[in-house]
Amino acid sequence: MSKVIISVAVTGAIHTPSMSDYLPITPQEIAEQSIAAAEAGAAIIHLHARDPNDGRPTPDPKVFMQFLPVIKQSTDAVINITTGGGLGMSVDERLAAPLQAKPEMCSLNMGSMNFNISGSAARIKNFKYEWERPYLEGTTDFIFRNTFKDIEQIVERLGKGHGTRFEFECYDVGHLYNLAHMLDRKVVEPPLFTQTIFGILGGVGAEPRNLLFMKETADRLFGKDYVWSVLAAGRNQMPFTTMAGMLGGNVRVGLEDSLWLGKGVQAKSNAEQVAKIRRILEELSLEIATPAEARQILALKGGDKVGF
Repeated sequence: MSKVIISVAVTGAIHTPSMSDYLPITPQEIAEQSIAAAEAGAAIIHLHARDPNDGRPTPDPKVFMQFLPVIKQSTDAVINITTGGGLGMSVDERLAAPLQAKPEMCSLNMGSMNFNISGSAARIKNFKYEWERPYLEGTTDFIFRNTFKDIEQIVERLGKGHGTRFEFECYDVGHLYNLAHMLDRKVVEPPLFTQTIFGILGGVGAEPRNLLFMKETADRLFGKDYVWSVLAAGRNQMPFTTMAGMLGGNVRVGLEDSLWLGKGVQAKSNAEQVAKIRRILEELSLEIATPAEARQILALKGGDKVGF
């Protein structure tokens, strides 16, 4: 890669309002933080929606439509909408907003998995909202469903139906093989934007050797047919994205993945994290891709062809 694509995951569905006062909740907050992150250097903005009343994840297209047009009008960044949604949402619920918005890009998880974030509950003394504790603690008995049928349905309805391309989220080495299976069967087409994810309990651990192994496996399976990116949860965010940049990869930061800017210091915004990784990469003599360059690298349809 000649230039590094920075993605930013603005709010997600993992962290809850009690974990950070800086987590964007309302459509206005999500829009403002997205725009600021783009101005800081993010070429791709990955988006979830939250109920503005209590911050719980929501699949409601009406909520998405309160911030998607605002972001589009204020920045040229690629807008990437989740198909993972929030814990416990059905596939139809997860697809509701993307099918209406018809974005350039959506995330697509490449396998069913245990997804345990219950440890976060023990670190919170006072919850702002009643839904937070059971939402977190319930993940000891939660399977994040992404069957082969689900994956093919999402590709068919969004990809082939609306020209949306995907950020293929791979939480473990088996997910890379699932993606290779889809490529072999021509369900998906290159270039594959492959996001390798580290540090989620239920997926591959955040160890440097695992990052190298995931890259070596992807290189072997996809050759020149893929574009590699890395994200890591929590305190591993900056070390792993820095390592990815040094190895020729792309990076994802944002408050979905980590609430921290450094040891003991919470990030006050997504833009702070984008600015930090941009500074690190540029000090390593790496160039940052613009949204237009990201579109060219990933063969996207263009912001003028979306539904918002």
